[in-house]
Amino acid sequence: MKISEIFENEPTQWGLRGDPFLWRELKETLTAVDMPATPSELQALIEAEYENATGHSISEQKLFFIERFCSHGMSSGGISPDFWVAKAIPLLVSRHAKP
Repeated sequence: MKISEIFENEPTQWGLRGDPFLWRELKETLTAVDMPATPSELQALIEAEYENATGHSISEQKLFFIERFCSHGMSSGGISPDFWVAKAIPLLVSRHAKP
């Protein structure tokens, strides 16, 4: 199984308008990467790719802006670290062992 498969079903709610673009970018980045053996390895890999894609550590709590994710609206291009820590990454990790 490739990691990108756990990104298929997107969340129904996002933090900010840039979050769906980051989700899709991470999915694309991880298309050829095999699923790690453990959920903790998966989490570490997603967190590392988050940092590579955004230039921000997952531990940073402050909202930030990514210009390439800018489309329209006030929060366009905005990334919510809280959404990723509290919702997105736990959702993805929960899909680790699901067929």
